[in-house]
Amino acid sequence: MPELPEVETTKRGIAPFVTGRVVERVLLRRKDLRWPIPRALTTRLPGQRIDAVERRAKYLLLHTEAGSALLHLGMSGSLRITDPAAPIRMHDHYDLILDSGQALRFNDPRRFGCLLWQAPGEIHPLLQNLGPEPLGDAFDGDWLWNASRGRSAAVKTFLMDQSIVVGVGNIYASEALFAAGVHPKRAAGAVSRARYARIAAEIRRVLNYAITRGGTTLRDFLAPDGAPGYFEQELNVYGRAGEPCKVCGTPIRAEVIGQRMTYWCPRCQR
Repeated sequence: MPELPEVETTKRGIAPFVTGRVVERVLLRRKDLRWPIPRALTTRLPGQRIDAVERRAKYLLLHTEAGSALLHLGMSGSLRITDPAAPIRMHDHYDLILDSGQALRFNDPRRFGCLLWQAPGEIHPLLQNLGPEPLGDAFDGDWLWNASRGRSAAVKTFLMDQSIVVGVGNIYASEALFAAGVHPKRAAGAVSRARYARIAAEIRRVLNYAITRGGTTLRDFLAPDGAPGYFEQELNVYGRAGEPCKVCGTPIRAEVIGQRMTYWCPRCQR
């Protein structure tokens, strides 16, 4: 599933082509994706200028005066800028046709993505009760330490709780904990304030670096220009079970924690 760096890469890729452009038509090739596509997308979005593109957690919002289109890539979705007359590929589910003569086209083989509508002045239910952005000013080690008090869940599971901090998915939680030297099975409430400061700093560093590398291509993700992400080539623990740690040479271990496969170095992480 695309994680925060992949979604941020997508946002930065499409923003120059859609910001300031008017949506002339919404062309739907099916009526639903993960959820039914609201009628407002075809009645209210056409004729509106896209004033800004925002990422909130793993969602993208195209803001207009009439409301905002809310997009999610799901497990296998991708957005690309194309000529509306370009041949339709299998799983091309919708086009937002722009006054520039181009289209924003969504492809999603598994149909776990979404296209929804957020009315002006409202917050869509999917965006309510979310924690702070990991790259924003509200997120730091003190926030994590305060939120973790009394928590017995594993620290990796804690970091992936979207009410604690958004967008830290399985790959980047594993990589940040390795970089911080913290064992993923340690109880969240047993991690010190100083170690949370290190974890928060590593989450920021890992995410920012992954964004510069275009994200991580594991199965389906491609950036809007069709380029793969290259961070996969630099993963330290994720997906490397049994391989030697790049720091100490100890074989990387793997175990399901909180229903997600987790990877760590038993020597470097305590």
